[in-house]
Amino acid sequence: MFNFLKDKIKSAISGFSKKIEEGTEEQTEEQREEDKIVEEREEDIYEEKGRDKLVEDAEITPAEEGFVEGYEKAEKPVPRKVKEKEREKQVEEEKEEEPKEYVEPKKGFFGLPKKSFGFLGFKKKEEKPSEEKEVKETTKAEEEKKGIFKKIKQTITTKKINEGQFNTLFWDLEIALLENNVAVDVIEKIKKDLKVNLVEKPLARTRTEQVIKDTLRDSINEILEIEKIDLIEKIKSKKPFVVCFVGINGSGKTTTIAKVAKMLKDRGFSCVMAAADTFRAASIEQLQEHADNLDIKLIKHDYGADPAAVAFDAIKHAEAKDIDIVLIDTAGRMHSNVNLIDEMKKIIRVAKPDLKIFVGEAITGNDCIEQAKKFDEAITIDAIILSKLDVDEKGGAALSVSYVTKKPIIYVGMGQEYEDLKEFDSSMVLDNLGLS
Repeated sequence: MFNFLKDKIKSAISGFSKKIEEGTEEQTEEQREEDKIVEEREEDIYEEKGRDKLVEDAEITPAEEGFVEGYEKAEKPVPRKVKEKEREKQVEEEKEEEPKEYVEPKKGFFGLPKKSFGFLGFKKKEEKPSEEKEVKETTKAEEEKKGIFKKIKQTITTKKINEGQFNTLFWDLEIALLENNVAVDVIEKIKKDLKVNLVEKPLARTRTEQVIKDTLRDSINEILEIEKIDLIEKIKSKKPFVVCFVGINGSGKTTTIAKVAKMLKDRGFSCVMAAADTFRAASIEQLQEHADNLDIKLIKHDYGADPAAVAFDAIKHAEAKDIDIVLIDTAGRMHSNVNLIDEMKKIIRVAKPDLKIFVGEAITGNDCIEQAKKFDEAITIDAIILSKLDVDEKGGAALSVSYVTKKPIIYVGMGQEYEDLKEFDSSMVLDNLGLS
């Protein structure tokens, strides 16, 4: 399940993180200048302290040791030549910063130091530098130097990207999602979340891929976190509880109704099914076979009968026989067929179902999403069941249909047997995408 999408996402994430770590050709002039300044300062410190001391002062964490080891083994760049005048100027500045040695002034008249007063040509007494001042200056110098080491450590172990670079890097992941029928709305949501966590943020070179995976996982969790419907609890609230199933031709609607009936019967509920699909050939016989297998009553009329009348009779039968649930099967219809959509609206007006469930094929991808939107616009669906999820290699519908319609996926079909109906959970998607 979702194997194709899983491989595509894995490849795109790997390429994404690799490009971030290596940098891009679109790096700005400002970034190049910053890197150049840090490189020059780094080379000076190599000469002054050596690589081992630099690593110690920078407090590089164990998580970054792998990168540091690789960096140490790499051939170090040849230090840049510094102009002689600049070097001499630097030496002079260092000399000026050195504290002058204290010299005891000579004594004059009355024990006063010579040249102490202006009117006698004396100068002001030099103060002896205090030990406290020396300590403060030394501490400040050490902190400044250590701050430089930390900045260099951050530069060699982290990377930043701007928005333009991010858009370029995201392209491969975007194509992978589009190829697997993920809706544009969902892709935009993923892109927005990734941008927040990646753009202009220091990214540890050894953890970039993990940051992308974690962000993608959290984003998909949010996408799938539509308020769930507990069908069992809802059924307990009313009797009979009426459920109407809608969808297009061939979506697995009739088989899904049989699976739901089996699940409810196993939980101790009594059911009746309504064959309100009076249009498709053999539809009544197909549902009758399922009803016989499950030992459930089926209410049916002849082909061509009013489907709303069939639904009405099934509800009256449930009320008379004290049955818990009415499951209504409707004819498959394309969302673009106005006459059949109007017929479906009539069934809804007559039956007044407590729950309207759209059944869609997961393998149809974007078509399934579009169908769900149209049915929701026509009758306001309450929930979704995705059939044939077990054979869906792309996963676009499972990722997108709930987010686009704002309606929860409550169950998924995972095979042809009656027991192959599973409650939907977001971890099911994350596990199959390798993001859990």
